[in-house]
Amino acid sequence: MRSFDAHQAQTTLFDALIEARQTYGAKKPILEDQERNPLSYTDLIRAAFALGRKIAGFTKPAERVGVMLPASSAAAVTFFALHAFGRTPAMLNFTAGIRNLKAACELAGVKRVLTSHRFVEQGKLHDLIDALETLTTVTYLEDVRATVGLPDRLFAAAAGAFPKNFRTASRPSDPGVILFTSGSFGAPKGVVLSQANLLANVFQVAAHIPLDPDWVFFNPLPTFHCFGLTAGVLLPIMTGMKAFQYPSPLHIKQIPPLIKDTGASVLLATDTFVNQYARSADHGELSGLRFIVCGAEKVREETHNLIAERFGGVPVLEGYGATEAAPVIAVNKPDDNRRGTVGGLLPGMETRLEPVEGIPGGGKLYVRGPNIMVGYLVPGGAIEAPVDGWHDTGDVVSLSEDNWIKIKGRVKRFAKVGGEMVSLTAAEDLACAVWPDARHAVVSLPDPKKGERLVLVTDRMDADAGPLISHAQSIGAPEIAVPRKIIKVMEIPVLGTGKTDYVALQRIVDAEMRRAA
Repeated sequence: MRSFDAHQAQTTLFDALIEARQTYGAKKPILEDQERNPLSYTDLIRAAFALGRKIAGFTKPAERVGVMLPASSAAAVTFFALHAFGRTPAMLNFTAGIRNLKAACELAGVKRVLTSHRFVEQGKLHDLIDALETLTTVTYLEDVRATVGLPDRLFAAAAGAFPKNFRTASRPSDPGVILFTSGSFGAPKGVVLSQANLLANVFQVAAHIPLDPDWVFFNPLPTFHCFGLTAGVLLPIMTGMKAFQYPSPLHIKQIPPLIKDTGASVLLATDTFVNQYARSADHGELSGLRFIVCGAEKVREETHNLIAERFGGVPVLEGYGATEAAPVIAVNKPDDNRRGTVGGLLPGMETRLEPVEGIPGGGKLYVRGPNIMVGYLVPGGAIEAPVDGWHDTGDVVSLSEDNWIKIKGRVKRFAKVGGEMVSLTAAEDLACAVWPDARHAVVSLPDPKKGERLVLVTDRMDADAGPLISHAQSIGAPEIAVPRKIIKVMEIPVLGTGKTDYVALQRIVDAEMRRAA
């Protein structure tokens, strides 16, 4: 187990890759995807120089270049290719819809987007491309690679042997990536993370959980999601582990056998996907994992129990983060896994709790540390930095004496019912306890008598308030936390990361209420 040293992050991403090669061996395979063509450190560095040299020919130094690719070796190579020549990757969320994608490009000043013919064809993303082409130049990696000739290969070979002589110099404080928040509750924000922010988070996690360079990290999460980028790509590569990239977490039947076939040690996912993999998998397909790390949404008790019963007690480690924190703030440990918490605060981080009126036993969480963002992009190109380095997470939490975090809910995920503050997350938990096999979400609506009232949206077709009230009474939960209005849908809307899409959900509820009026 290594200790966290903030000075480890005081380098650049490309130089950290070079240092990892020196530490773990030039020929060590560290990147692979479904094509099953593993790349060593030297392969990755050479590929980054070959591709980066071409990209540099049609972009400017420090330009923000859009990257729209699934989790793959190509995405990782492209990320490092941009860094090798001093460009900034702006990772575009291709599941966010045309309006949000165009807004992201405008906000970040993206004039060039890198993507793949194959990806666009398989994802049926032609409408997205048409929309992007009204704002940007879309360039396909297959077309770029077709222009790589002998001079480029000779350059890449020389650069691979002496990378520090060929890479564009940059500083740890320079931008490492531009990402866009998930938009669970509104329009996505553009987040600028420095190279030092990303590397700090890598080394914070490595100091928190012992990692073995012989392990394989299986990452099906998109690299436009900070968890997929930092934990799924940078963490394994910088610490000597192989990063196996899979293009979509939605391939429920294909992923479990591939986890076994790749010898994966760690799976990164969300509760929704892990639950589905566990139901689909044969007994031996997940039992070889050392542990599973879940972020982005609460891990249900049912998921913990399902994995424990079917796969020999593989621990499911719930973590917590935010894009603004590069992203990991806290995570449970394999040997200290406390259900109901999101784990221990990472080393090198400070916290501050501010009281929230009507919510006892916790406070709104502010965090500060070397992984906290440079700031938000604002229209016109400026960056709005966090005040005194503190990031307001918007989450109401409680902290144990040893800095283990329990999430009570988001500030905006509380409703005032009859003068009492009620957690919408707690209301969702009631529904999950009564119908654990279904998916549920709770929103609030204005109510002339009570101030606000709760509405449960569920894919459980026989759901009614009776069992919810009975369960609340049996555990001593207040009845005002029980939704009386229930709307049944075929599917709860989710974002590309697996999180509930509360913006879409609110539209469904509003439309239903208008129909009922």
